[in-house]
Amino acid sequence: MTDIEYLKKYYNGDINNAIKRLEMGEPVQYIVGNVDFFGYKINVDKRVLIPRYETEELVENTIKYIKKYFSLPVDILEVGTGSGCISIALKKELENINITASDISSDALEVALSNAKENNADINFVNTDIYKGINKKFDCIISNPPYISKDEKIMDIVYNNEPHLALFADNNGLYFYEEIIKNAKNILKDKYLICFEIGESEAESVTSYAYRYLNNPKVIVKKDLEKRDRMIFIHNFE
Repeated sequence: MTDIEYLKKYYNGDINNAIKRLEMGEPVQYIVGNVDFFGYKINVDKRVLIPRYETEELVENTIKYIKKYFSLPVDILEVGTGSGCISIALKKELENINITASDISSDALEVALSNAKENNADINFVNTDIYKGINKKFDCIISNPPYISKDEKIMDIVYNNEPHLALFADNNGLYFYEEIIKNAKNILKDKYLICFEIGESEAESVTSYAYRYLNNPKVIVKKDLEKRDRMIFIHNFE
């Protein structure tokens, strides 16, 4: 489906004005105002990153691991929730789980809270940087953090519209992976699962952080539908 066809199908306003916005480089998702993520309506605007299908794959695999290896209830922390799409999908798809979702952006959390209410998903949102002020233990940490290097060139439509806070990270895009893993032992329960979406060239570095900071972890790298390294699952269960 082309962007024009998408507009004609889903946009309820002035279609001619919408096409002009599209021609000026605005993402179709922001013009329509929402996306389908894992079967749930997620409202989006320039305060939050547009959810991608790769992130649906992260959610799908996380659900499989939780169902296979954990007894409910399960406590989950999402770091950098953005629109709230990951936490909402997990809350709706898994019974008897408790989710805390953090983000440093108060603007993003406004969107996430609205999306959670619209989807009737009970999530504890926290306006903080990674783990600051979070004083409980979790079975699972999940994150799709900013992972683009600040000197990497990306498509104009992304660079000119989506929040840079949600796109770019220091240390060649690896900053948040190291920070999340380095301090994870302080908030993880004895049996744990850490789930990341990653850039396609970052698997080796993120794996090295897991071995550096955690005690004998097991690391699984999974590819997306385009056969690119896209997800890492770090755990300590058999």
